[in-house]
Parts: sequence; structure tokens; C-alpha cells
Amino acid sequence: MTKMETMGDTASFEKDADWWRGAVIYQIYPRSYQDSNGDGIGDLGGIVERLPYIASLGVDAIWISPFFTSPMKDFGYDVSDYCDVDPMFGTLSDFDAVVSTAHALGVKVMIDLVLSHTSDQHPWFAESKADKTNDKADWYVWADAKPDGTPPNNWLSIFGGSAWQWHGEREQYYLHNFLVSQPDLNFWEPAVQEALLDVARFWLHRGVDGFRLDTINFYMHDRELRDNPALPPEQRNSTIAPSVNPYNHQEHLYSKNQPENLDFLRKLRAVMEPFNAAAVGEVGDAQRGLEIMGEYTAGDDLMQMCYAFEFLSGAQPTAKTIADVMKRVDENAADGWACWAYSNHDVVRHATRWDLPPAALRAFVSLMMCLRGSACIYQGEELGLPEADVAFEDLQDPYGIQFWPKFKGRDGCRTPMVWASDNQHGGFSDAPRTWLPVSHEHMHMSVADQEDDPGALLHHYRRAIAFRHAHAALAKGDHDGVKHDGDIVYFTRTHDSETIFCAFNMSETPSDFPAPKGTWRTIGTEIGSAQVSDDGHLHLGPWQPYFAAAI
Repeated sequence: MTKMETMGDTASFEKDADWWRGAVIYQIYPRSYQDSNGDGIGDLGGIVERLPYIASLGVDAIWISPFFTSPMKDFGYDVSDYCDVDPMFGTLSDFDAVVSTAHALGVKVMIDLVLSHTSDQHPWFAESKADKTNDKADWYVWADAKPDGTPPNNWLSIFGGSAWQWHGEREQYYLHNFLVSQPDLNFWEPAVQEALLDVARFWLHRGVDGFRLDTINFYMHDRELRDNPALPPEQRNSTIAPSVNPYNHQEHLYSKNQPENLDFLRKLRAVMEPFNAAAVGEVGDAQRGLEIMGEYTAGDDLMQMCYAFEFLSGAQPTAKTIADVMKRVDENAADGWACWAYSNHDVVRHATRWDLPPAALRAFVSLMMCLRGSACIYQGEELGLPEADVAFEDLQDPYGIQFWPKFKGRDGCRTPMVWASDNQHGGFSDAPRTWLPVSHEHMHMSVADQEDDPGALLHHYRRAIAFRHAHAALAKGDHDGVKHDGDIVYFTRTHDSETIFCAFNMSETPSDFPAPKGTWRTIGTEIGSAQVSDDGHLHLGPWQPYFAAAI
């Protein structure tokens, strides 16, 4: 069987076109999930082994970070073959086993497509860089130097320095928004777009149910290569290394976020439609993220969801913050759909980032399961894992190595999953050494330990996810606007004949709040819902929610 042949049996997994709306998605960073062959690196076989656990959480889908063939300069986000599996993760047959096993357990599979750039070891780039006349000469963003030999404009790389790299053979610069070894594809070239649509078709025919689209707003660049304007210091609010990275000194008006990107997204949606597949786009923009989310998810011919960064910030969200964010969503993306997350493979884990006690961790996941939008959980979040402390000599992330010690990179959120505390590497691997060390602090928080503790956070995640699934209003419904009163954030969700009122005390201080008017029935006691007191008020304890269904 060739790579481009279909896997008909895995593609037949039944799913309605609207399955993504309100879905709970579990993100897997494959290097760190489960090692099945003893080399110290997680792999696809390990994911197959742990899929029953994932299904036990009640999630609707998994999102697997890149596992494609890659030199691993950016750990898979530098792809050298879009249609094969890197040997460290296994084979295409192993991926087929992931899909078939997940589908048998009722779990959908989304994969992380990195379309904005490739590795410099991709055959496309090898051909493109050879000269200015070959068939792929225009497949990447090439530009002449200024008369003085300097780069074509002032665009910066996220990893530091100019976004342009000189190439002697072509006597031109090429664009790299990320590492020098990650040249940007030229989406102005129709053949590039068609080649990438073929990549999507390949994986759809192999049975995937959708895509997480890395850096979706980076696909197109300004054709005139105009300079980006400066960004005032008070607006430098990036979620990643805002103080040490000069990238945050620019308003990226021309290097990304181009309106022509919408045309490609419509083509991609058309490819996905026959498969009832869904996509969630990662919008990498600290200033215009919600506005772009609204643009990219409007109507029914663009992306279904966009991954919102507002709750990936360093500051712990207060009731006012949450209400403000959701108001901005209503203003910018009333016709769109967000996918919310508190943690992922790029930011400090939220248990540490916000310094949250166990009760707060429970409150935040309960809140996420009630907000309008879909939800994404990052592996280990359900255990309450804090950020791991990784010594400089153990660092793998080029971002951390570049900006150490003020920014320690992303390895602290990427350390291996802990499955059992009675194993040298937490049940992750039998290898003498793992690619990143297992955190000693994590060992006592393992899956096995929490399975045996009825009061553990893991079980609260299961109950919160089940609560969402039990009420269509929470998964798919509209809301009446998220509001706050002091430390209380509250709103009503409605779908068909079901209406649910939600209130959360987002602080350590007990708070009183008037019960909703009308006839209501308290629900959600299994996830800590308060009861209405005899005086008609809600007496919410620290981090306590209240849920009620209209009668």
C-alpha cells in the first residue's frame, strides 16, 4: 500500500458534522506520554497503550502534537515529510493503530498540522534553494537584500533576531518566522497551497477526524514586504517570554494576519467537509487574537474553532477578567467558536503559573466545562501537575537555551507523564534515561496514586467532563453574556428547552450572591455545587460553584 492510499475501515468512524461544538479535547505531547520501546522517548505505541485511560476521562477527542518525520530541531514542528511518521515515534501502521483503537473507544483523533513552514531538510526546500529557476523556486519566501546587504525588512523571528536568513547559493534571504531551520512556505504560490491540501487529504483518508492547525495566522505574508511598525511598551502582552524577546516590540501588521489567508482556509474547509472533520486553528497574536478568531471562525466555510490564548496568560484570571474576556469574544466573534485552554506544551503549567491551590484547580476546570466554546486539556493537567524544574544541562528547548536564565523555555511543561510512583521514571519508560527527566515533585501525583484516592483532582476532572456531557446547554448552548459581581462570575446557558444557571466564586474568600429568580433545581452537587439557603441567597465558599436547571 502506498502512502496516498486510503484506509477505508478507519475512515468510516461515525461522527456528525457538529461533533466538535463543545467537544472536550485532550492534548498529547507524544515524546512525553508513554514510551513503549524503552528508548526514553514517548511514541505512538505508547499512546495506543494509554488510550483506555484517556477514554476513561470522558473526552471527545485527542489532539496529538507532531509525530511526522523531522530532524527535531523544534521537536516535530519542523517537518521534513508531512506524510510519514518519524521512526522515533513508530510507523504509519502504528498511527493506524492509534486511530482504530481510539475510534473503538469512541474517541476522535485530531493531529497537529504545521503548514506555515517546513524543516530546511524537507525535499521541497532542498530543491527551492538550489537556484531561482527550478520548479519549486517560489515555494518558499525568498527576497533580495537591500542595497547595503541587510535583510529585506525589519521582521523578527519568534526565536530571536531577524526573521531573514541569507543563503549564498541563491544570493537571497529566506523568511523564517521561527528557527533558522524552519523556512516559511510561500502561500502566494498556488502549487504550495495545493500540495498542503494534499497533505490534509492524506491524513483524512487515513482516518483522522480533524486538525489542530499550528500558527494558522502565519500562512500568508505581505507581498510588498513592508516593515512592521513598533509596538508601544504598554501593549507588549505576549504569553511567551514577553520581557526578553524583541519579537514583542513589533506590531506584526505585515508578517502575518493577512486577509488573503481566508481564501486558503476556505479551500481547506472544503477538503475537510466530506469527512465531517473539524479544525481548531492556533492564532498566535497577543494583540488581535480574539478579532482574528472571529474572522477565522465566522460562517460555515472557514474553520470551526480557534484556539484562544486569553487564559494562557501569566496573570491569574479573576471574575472580572473572565467576564471581560467573554465580553470581548461576544464583540469580536459572536458568530465564531473558541477553544479554551489553561495549559499546553508552550506555556508554564497553570497550576504553577497562577499558583493555584487544589480547590482553585477544581473551580477552573468546572468553569471551563461551562463556558461557551470547546475545551482543551493538556496531558497531566488532570493530575494538577506543576511546572517541572529542569536544570540547564538537561534543557532541550532551543527557546529556553536562547533566553536562559530569564526565560527557561518550555521544557518544564513537557516532562514525561507520571503513571505510577513505584517506578524509576514514573511508569513512563524503562530506559536508563529519558529525553527529559521525570520530575520528582510529580511522582507522588501519578495516575495510579490518584486512581486510588476518591478525592483526587483526576476524579473531579472526570466528573466535570461528565457534567458537561450530561447537559447540552453547557456543550453547545448560547449564553446570556458572562457577568461578574465582585469575585462571582455568573451566566446562563441555553440550548433548545434546557436552561442552566452557573455561578462561580473565583476567590479564597466566601461570598454571598442572590439566587436566580424563577423556579430552579440545584444540579452539579457531584462537582461541589452549593445549595440555595433558606434566605434565598447563595453562600459560596472559597472557589465554590453553583449550578441550577430551570424547571
